[in-house]
Amino acid sequence: MKIGIIIIAVVLLGALGVFGWAMGARNTLVTEREAVNAAWSQVDVALERRADLIPNLVETVKGFAKQEQTVIKEVTDARAALGGARTPQEKIQANSQLDGALSRLLVVVENYPQLKSNENFLRLQDELAGTENRIAVERRKYNETVQKYNTDIALFPNNIAASLFNFQRNDAYFKTEPGARAVPKVAF
Repeated sequence: MKIGIIIIAVVLLGALGVFGWAMGARNTLVTEREAVNAAWSQVDVALERRADLIPNLVETVKGFAKQEQTVIKEVTDARAALGGARTPQEKIQANSQLDGALSRLLVVVENYPQLKSNENFLRLQDELAGTENRIAVERRKYNETVQKYNTDIALFPNNIAASLFNFQRNDAYFKTEPGARAVPKVAF
């Protein structure tokens, strides 16, 4: 009889230990999933700030570069795409489109020396540069948070808890576009 009670007690303690581990792993994964959502919110705030600055930048450039309507339209369309994007994946894609359009806009600016010396343009350009830095920092933090979450879901024994509680991998990373890796040419 004593052996039966000891066996039952050991089994119950083992089950209690497994249950405690599973709840601890679940709580950790929930915390990390919420950290991913919070990191995305910070990226979203920075992207929204950039989108709010762009109309002012575009209007300033329009005043000087009336013949550059194609580039201005690309920036405006890209900003609209960012505003219409709903999921992180859509926003990441729209953001890449906006990056390219802004790069082309800055090339246009180089052709207008009087625009580069305009006080409003300089202030907007500084604001945009600061915003771009914020976006870069928030993107990095977001990618690191997603990477930690994905790693913890994949590692044993957390992968067991992740599958039990239906935690899914998050693949919405910010990535460098292939053309962005090319070294820009500077010619004098």
